[in-house]
Amino acid sequence: MRLGIVLPTFTEDATEALALAARAELAGVDAVMAFDHLWPVGEPTRPALAPLPVLAAVAARAESLFVGPLVARVGLVSTAHLVGQMRALDQLAPGRVICALGTGDATSATEELAYGLAPRTPAERRARLGEALVALAGFTERWCGAGGAETNAIARRQGAALNLWRASPGAVREAASEGPVTWAGPLEGGEALLDALEHAGASWAVATRARDLDALEGWRASR
Repeated sequence: MRLGIVLPTFTEDATEALALAARAELAGVDAVMAFDHLWPVGEPTRPALAPLPVLAAVAARAESLFVGPLVARVGLVSTAHLVGQMRALDQLAPGRVICALGTGDATSATEELAYGLAPRTPAERRARLGEALVALAGFTERWCGAGGAETNAIARRQGAALNLWRASPGAVREAASEGPVTWAGPLEGGEALLDALEHAGASWAVATRARDLDALEGWRASR
């Protein structure tokens, strides 16, 4: 099982994010990722860095790390623009881009409305997800944020991994019986949780807190 960690991007600049990426590479972590939010969930007065420029800066510095958003929402920009961003990132990190996409939910919809983006129906967002997955078919890693049955079916048809958010090892095992699965969330169970996720069939585990890096490093060192 490969390991990833989410960079701290709810700040005014990328200093902390770049420092954590450097530490993660030394610790043997396989990927760094960044949330695609216009502000931290529930905190609209706080800053948020755009994920792809930060990931591009990491890609230019670290030759071993995979990089990708967690997850890029298909409704924020056009499909062509989103695909273009991923291809541009691939120029900096050839073969090391995780194209993790999602349709968004009610929580993220408040961000879009605040910025004057036209609301899209679930069907429209699923259609965009399918279009983007097809356009990104040549990439090494394509993930889809797990959601309803229709969303998950699109991912499965396109051969993309389902990314489960804070799912139990049991839920990971069930999903893994039908296709590739990745996991993301805080490592509340530390290295024991990583063991359980690996045994359940997760191909990646992405920790979402900077302090989880110690657990990732310890687990990697024990392999």
